[in-house]
Amino acid sequence: MAAIFTVDPRSGVPLYLQLIEQVKRAVALGTLAPGEQLPTVKSLALDLTVNPNTVARAYRDLERDGIIETSPGRGSFVRSNGAPGEARRAAEDVAVAMLGEAIRQAKALGLERMRLEALLDDLVGRWFPPHGEE
Repeated sequence: MAAIFTVDPRSGVPLYLQLIEQVKRAVALGTLAPGEQLPTVKSLALDLTVNPNTVARAYRDLERDGIIETSPGRGSFVRSNGAPGEARRAAEDVAVAMLGEAIRQAKALGLERMRLEALLDDLVGRWFPPHGEE
């Protein structure tokens, strides 16, 4: 299980946020199924070579967001009730993070807001049909 998670300390993104995004992505894509058990804090920390507090913080935030639930003595599991809605929300969270990074990169490259909006509108038009044709 832990093999699906990785962290990059050089990315500039806090490790716990990297882990949160990866769990949300795995839930959204169905790689982690509702009711599936996550690795223990200790085992995932060992696999990723990170402080257990990092994994514990990620799990706490995921539980707060309704993505996972933790049962003392049993472990942490992908939430089963409301899973389709949570998966959609997890997918949106991942998309927002990725789009946010793309926009930051575009700004760093010097693109002006109006040009970026036009580019985004063109790209959305390529992937999604106009309203009424869906």
